[in-house]
Amino acid sequence: MTAAPAQGRAPKLPPAYRLVPRDEVESTNIEAKRLAAEGAEDGTLVWARRQTAGYGRQGRGWDSAEGNLFLSLIARPDCTLAEAAQLSFIAALALGDAVGSVAPPMIEVTYKWPNDVLFNGRKGAGILLESKGDAAGAVDWLVVGIGANVTSFPTQARYPATSLHFEGCPTSLTSVDLLEAFGRHFLSWINRWLDDGFEPVRRTWLNHAHGLEEEIEVRLPSESLTGRFQDLDPGGALLLQLPDGRQRSIAAGEVYFPAGG
Repeated sequence: MTAAPAQGRAPKLPPAYRLVPRDEVESTNIEAKRLAAEGAEDGTLVWARRQTAGYGRQGRGWDSAEGNLFLSLIARPDCTLAEAAQLSFIAALALGDAVGSVAPPMIEVTYKWPNDVLFNGRKGAGILLESKGDAAGAVDWLVVGIGANVTSFPTQARYPATSLHFEGCPTSLTSVDLLEAFGRHFLSWINRWLDDGFEPVRRTWLNHAHGLEEEIEVRLPSESLTGRFQDLDPGGALLLQLPDGRQRSIAAGEVYFPAGG
């Protein structure tokens, strides 16, 4: 589990990162959380070729076939846990820009609230944030986990899935190529967030949001709501316009579309 990946070339990342490569792990998030608890510095990035127990939101299993991208980045931003949740949008934009830089124009990247990246309307990547804060609500550490389908995708999934290769990317494109591009673009976006706040991130995300101004269903633990996806609030919550005209702010939930997505 501690050996560096033996196959293929090693990723080349900007010096802001400390790469921790693994051939196989239970989950890159599990490994990153362990390292964060031991004091690993901001910018530590766990990357694995295989996961034996990958998972997404609400503990759902994540298909972890070799050839896809699995990474978890440790961040220690000077902010509250609520503000740190905005890194999900930053990671989505960075991954979208990364795909745009390595994939042909035939692949349209859009973002599905709260944490999915779509390739031509199908799920190509998911983002999972896990964090630890202090009693005052400040961030101790945050792990940004990403799974992206490069070579393959699950055929039985809650939301229709796809991969970069299936959508027409050349088979020469590897998870290492996508990791390197993500590393560059994540640095750009997080620095912009640190300098200018969430608004530029919010605005850019909305420009490529899947289902904006359309009717959606939002499933919450105790209820399901149907309405129009109107906007994101200044913190990243989804603003849903209900049929009676009222507006509901939703911080977390599962979004579905009338066509079955």
